[in-house]
Amino acid sequence: MTDWSTQGERGSPFAVRLILWIALHLGRAPARALLYPITLYFLIKAGPQRRASRRFLTQVLGRPARLADIARHLHSFAATILDRVFLLAGRRELLDIRLHHPERVTDRVAAGQGFLLLGSHLGSFEILRALAIEEARIPLKILMYPTHNRIITELLHALNPAIAASVISLASPQPLLAVQENLQAGRIVGLLGDRYIPGEPTVMCDFLGRRAAFPTGPLSLAAVTGVPVILPFGIYRGGSRYDVYFEILAERIELDRARRKASLQEWIQRYADRLAYYSREAPENWFNFYDFWEEGNDLQPPSRPDR
Repeated sequence: MTDWSTQGERGSPFAVRLILWIALHLGRAPARALLYPITLYFLIKAGPQRRASRRFLTQVLGRPARLADIARHLHSFAATILDRVFLLAGRRELLDIRLHHPERVTDRVAAGQGFLLLGSHLGSFEILRALAIEEARIPLKILMYPTHNRIITELLHALNPAIAASVISLASPQPLLAVQENLQAGRIVGLLGDRYIPGEPTVMCDFLGRRAAFPTGPLSLAAVTGVPVILPFGIYRGGSRYDVYFEILAERIELDRARRKASLQEWIQRYADRLAYYSREAPENWFNFYDFWEEGNDLQPPSRPDR
């Protein structure tokens, strides 16, 4: 798999600031009009991301991806980034956000129960973060490396300083102690489970008919802390609409001590299966723009299991 962490950002700070200014001062329609030249730019200039999009879409669609498919894929990604601006600026009314089974989160929050929100780079995980900041009463902390995509991150932090306060940095001393303290205080800790840093422990899982490596850290953390694990999927449907789904992966993850690695792999496969389900349902929401599968694996016809 290509190391996603070495991919540099595209676009200048000036261009990003210009788009933010247009979004905040001229409105969503003019800002969305800019998404078309932005998409064209990435189609022409972003070779690795374009090739990764083609490989993923070919796999998930079960046919060779067309240029129009790739353009829609890139456009969806740009649209979700733009919509983060409106959410963080307190303009939620511009978006049609539909929550499915929000009680799976809100009931636990009301009871003061800490849990893990295990997301992915499918759809907009950031829409959940922005909603939590807007709602204030949702005590969400995000465990992450804050150095990737620094240009956009710093500008969004400036737009809403509450973002920076919501981060538990993996680069900080004893981040897992901070996670434990927040969970014990009844807060939600969000993290992503579909990318690994080279050298990090992984297991191989089936994903869309091919073998892919997934990090063991997130679900190992769930097993150690003994808290529930909920999967969120913020699916962008086009225009202004988002469907946000919440699924319970486990009330508690207990690993068989005699076969710990195999037991952990089974839980991670369950996560990968739900990721695959939503990938098939909304392939243009896949925002891992690098070769996700192990090199040397030939494309296999994807299976399409029922929900």
